[in-house]
Amino acid sequence: MNFDLDKLRRSDATLDKCLKDCEGMIQKSLNNPLVKTLREQMEKAGCPVKDKFFKATICLNSYGGVFTPGKGITVCANKKQNQDNVTQVIIHELIHAFDDCRAANMDWTNCAHHACSEVRAGHLSGDCHYKRELLRGFLRIKGHEQECIKRRVMKSLASNPFCAGSAAKDSMDAVWNTCYNDTAPFEKAP
Repeated sequence: MNFDLDKLRRSDATLDKCLKDCEGMIQKSLNNPLVKTLREQMEKAGCPVKDKFFKATICLNSYGGVFTPGKGITVCANKKQNQDNVTQVIIHELIHAFDDCRAANMDWTNCAHHACSEVRAGHLSGDCHYKRELLRGFLRIKGHEQECIKRRVMKSLASNPFCAGSAAKDSMDAVWNTCYNDTAPFEKAP
């Protein structure tokens, strides 16, 4: 095998810079008012969220980040390249962490549980704000938020092996009204 060592070194340096930049953006995101509120509410619920709960990594999937129960939130440094995106990922994933904290029987293999948390995260994090949708190329004026949330819930559920076939859509439809209207820990959707 013939390796180009200079190319490998440049690649490692680029990845290191990407990770360091993301780690800096994560730290800056921790000052966001919604992030602070979510962390405070989790603390009150008995699930403190320390700074080490958040980490940057290089991801092979197509997501911007992921919450893993018992481990924390991973932000994909190679997927989210600006401060706003990193903050958005952290807010979205903190809503999952909040749901995991407050539900005594949260089961991420249960398609309805997963769907509910995705509906809530999509609605409460601002993932589907008109401006974000416009930047993604979705130009619908009326009803864009709910359509966006449903699209993004289905994308997330597609990665859950327990949501095969029609289970994903059926689960989302079954929990939609309850979960969309559940704004905890906020009084209303931010």
